[in-house]
Amino acid sequence: MNFRERVRAALTCRRPDRPPKALAFWDEEVKGIPNTSEQLRLDVRFVKFEPLPAQDDFLAYVRRLPADVHVGNLHQLHTYHEWDYHPERGSRGPLSAATSLGDFAGFILPDLLAPERHAGLAQRVAAYHAQGLAVAGGPPHLGGELFETAYRLRGFEMFMEDLRLRPHLAHYLLDQLAALVMHSVLILARAGVDVLLLDDDVAMASGMIIGPATWREFFKPRLAEIIRAARSAAPDLIVFYHSDGDFSSIVPDLVEIGVNTINPVQPDCMDAQAIKRAFGEHLSLWGAVGTAALWTWGTPDEVRAEVHLRGRALGPGGLLLCPAYDIDFAPSASVLAFADAVEELGNSHSPGAA
Repeated sequence: MNFRERVRAALTCRRPDRPPKALAFWDEEVKGIPNTSEQLRLDVRFVKFEPLPAQDDFLAYVRRLPADVHVGNLHQLHTYHEWDYHPERGSRGPLSAATSLGDFAGFILPDLLAPERHAGLAQRVAAYHAQGLAVAGGPPHLGGELFETAYRLRGFEMFMEDLRLRPHLAHYLLDQLAALVMHSVLILARAGVDVLLLDDDVAMASGMIIGPATWREFFKPRLAEIIRAARSAAPDLIVFYHSDGDFSSIVPDLVEIGVNTINPVQPDCMDAQAIKRAFGEHLSLWGAVGTAALWTWGTPDEVRAEVHLRGRALGPGGLLLCPAYDIDFAPSASVLAFADAVEELGNSHSPGAA
């Protein structure tokens, strides 16, 4: 199998020659491992909409942060200013003072769909496909398509109040965001990506941030429409959904609306084996490897053992192995051990292997 065939087989719950591997759901360059994706033989490449240029004040803020501060995906952070979101100034969300639908209507959403933002996207996908690589891409957003973008624009406490006390405002804002996402996913689907990346951190380690009933009222129908729109353009599109924490309570809903693979399935938060037993023929897992402590302080041998544990318990079909936590502070030796261990799993499943 080539990389693309392997990813498509694993994420549609078929058995590949070995579990595919990634380091995140974006391109991750690891210090000490030049050309990380190529050197580690990662199976997926990522395409993205381009952010606006000239955000010097924000970039200066990021550069001033201490070295031990985790800032996540810098490409995503570069989108903040186009949403008029300025955490570097300590300012509240741009809609935090809005009290009426008129106030919401007066807020101009960023032009994420300008042709220059996605020019050449289809050509980049085709170039990766020509190399036998799988390609994933997600719509631009403010930290999550619906929930996270809404609470950053509105302010977390204010948006929580909206969901409970002012649902008309929450519905209006989410309708505008969903329409923006809808157009973006159609661009990605028509560009030929194999995997559509959707993400929203709706959970924490102990469970959902908002109740499952609230999620089903405000978010599930919109997410279902987004997936239906994408599949209308690309019927064989694989749909990925990310949330940190324990979102087990909405996994059946995600399967119902057409999600194919969930991420990161953090082993200290979710029971991956129980999910596999319940949904193994319909849902694959992208992640599942390690805790934050393992990736920060674990040894390469401990990482290797974790990969073998998860691979044996959850594979070989329906599994893409990936760190379940960000690896910003992981030693390069541990990242190399992860990649080598996944390759070893492939050898152990090959014909004639012991």
